[in-house]
Amino acid sequence: MKSLKIKFMHLIQIFIIVGFCLVNFTQEIPVLALSYESHNFVSSAVKNVGPAVVKIDTERLVERQQFDPTLLDPLLRDLLGEQGITPERERGQGSGVIINSDGLVLTNAHVVERVDDVSVTLADGTICDGQVLGTDVVTDLALVKIKESTYSSFAPLGNSEDLEVGDWAIALGTPYGLEKTVTLGIVSSLHRDINSLGFSDKRLDLIQTDAAINPGNSGGPLINSNGEVIGINTLVRSGPGAGLGFAIPINLAKSVSDQLLNNGEVIHPYLGVQLISLNPRIAKEHNQDPNSLVQLPERSGALIQSVIPNSPAEKAGLRRGDLVIAAENIAIKEPKALLEEVEKAQIGKAFLLNVLRNDEEIQINIKPEPLPGLT
Repeated sequence: MKSLKIKFMHLIQIFIIVGFCLVNFTQEIPVLALSYESHNFVSSAVKNVGPAVVKIDTERLVERQQFDPTLLDPLLRDLLGEQGITPERERGQGSGVIINSDGLVLTNAHVVERVDDVSVTLADGTICDGQVLGTDVVTDLALVKIKESTYSSFAPLGNSEDLEVGDWAIALGTPYGLEKTVTLGIVSSLHRDINSLGFSDKRLDLIQTDAAINPGNSGGPLINSNGEVIGINTLVRSGPGAGLGFAIPINLAKSVSDQLLNNGEVIHPYLGVQLISLNPRIAKEHNQDPNSLVQLPERSGALIQSVIPNSPAEKAGLRRGDLVIAAENIAIKEPKALLEEVEKAQIGKAFLLNVLRNDEEIQINIKPEPLPGLT
């Protein structure tokens, strides 16, 4: 009887343990299920902008000789006769983003520059004809109009002035023709001067990001964690320092797109000088050199290295060796600061410069002209 009681108590204990395990197991099931349903901010941001990202395919007719005449054997040249020019179709590809309900697409100038045909592939696969409304090679921006009214959404534009280093950055586009591609990184730096990257013919302060930007991403949007466009992807650095991507700030892109829409072009003022940076340390080292031909003022500014013939600078009397220390009463510490003020100047209207020449400060009024060679 006593052994029966003990067996019965053991059986009850087993039932209690099994029941406890079953309760705990069933309580954990909903928690596991919830983890599969959650998504992060990247997918939400992409859903906000993704439908407005497009692929841009271009074609242009180029004329090429069938054979290089310098490589042909003279006997073979006699047999073949004079080689004519053969037209060929050259194809290109890039990305873009629809920015309003009228079907206007922002992209890079180098994507659609000097092309004959443009086709725009929407996010749903629909292929539309595109028309280039204008390009601006100085900022590498272009505006394309979708001819058909089959698009359904456009991307919200953010404010690139609100960006801070360390903010999330998401790059969208069609690299290598692969549609709907997304890469994630952060804003690595702001106001990166494009001239420091070897592009002396551009006027741009770029957003630097470590989000992967590959060939074909050009013209696509760089977006923030809220799903707003903060930049237009433009280039990636290869070789030393590879892995860095750059985007044009959206505030500049909006300004350029308005001018392209209204005027078909963007007019950039220019003075016609080549500048180098000068500061007290550089000037002192130069002046201590016994072989130096001139003495430089030991202060910061934009030193004129050369003056372009027949330019506004030559007409106003600027000379090589002049140090620009102020423009429109704003202190100039480096060439970049002067270029920023010139960009704000009005064509044909007097633009005041304070210049140091032979240790004497003088004022020169110069009238900026449109930057030549753009149209």
